[in-house]
Amino acid sequence: MLSHNISLDNKSISRLATRGLSLKTLKDQLEYELELSLELWRGQGLNVVKHEGYFYFDTKFIPIKEAEFCIVDIETNGSKIDKHQIIELAAVKVKNGKIIDRFDSLVYTQTINPHITEITGISAEDTKDAPSLKEVLQAFRPFLGNAVFVAHDVKFDYMFISQSMEKIGFEPLLNRSLCSLALAERTVASYRYALSYLNESLNLNPNATHHRAMSDVLTTYGLFLLSLENLSEDVKTVEDLIRFSKEAPRLKRPKFDPLLEKK
Repeated sequence: MLSHNISLDNKSISRLATRGLSLKTLKDQLEYELELSLELWRGQGLNVVKHEGYFYFDTKFIPIKEAEFCIVDIETNGSKIDKHQIIELAAVKVKNGKIIDRFDSLVYTQTINPHITEITGISAEDTKDAPSLKEVLQAFRPFLGNAVFVAHDVKFDYMFISQSMEKIGFEPLLNRSLCSLALAERTVASYRYALSYLNESLNLNPNATHHRAMSDVLTTYGLFLLSLENLSEDVKTVEDLIRFSKEAPRLKRPKFDPLLEKK
């Protein structure tokens, strides 16, 4: 099966999200023929479209209200992809602020470090009847589709899932991604931005069980909605939102912890 990462330099990737990329610049960097490359990217969650002679991520033209966002969280039995694996994966698909689909599964594993069990409450025994990593990722890939991948501190979840896909012989993820932590820093004033702290201070998910995947997904969903409410009016498309989350000034943090003052 053909598979590959997006084989473009950073400048070209930036152009796809903003001013567009010419056919020549795009073709010069491709490993395969143009149509095949675009098809492969679509299969890996990334749509590149032609508009007035230039190529763009389709998210450049999709209004935030019409876009599908997939809010994701994983629990793992360690942080190193070569030694460890996903033990729980949960996600909700969100469109126009509403949850339109859910995905939630434990993942079979033979061993979980007692320290991880203490943090997550998940033991190896809990996973004995769960589907394998391959089965879970095989089901998750079409669930994710070409939605924007959202997570709190997105880099870890995105890379761990993408590398897990490759580890079992699937293509890596190419979906556009959005960090809910970075977005919150620019839309929600807080002393700290850890998910548990934000939940305690903002009551995003009253029934939260921190470090369980679906619970953290629902907390992140509450935070995501709050961030969208606080956006400036000129942030209209998905690419506007992604750029805002990376480039807009961060809000000033309070000097003292308001939760400590309450206590």
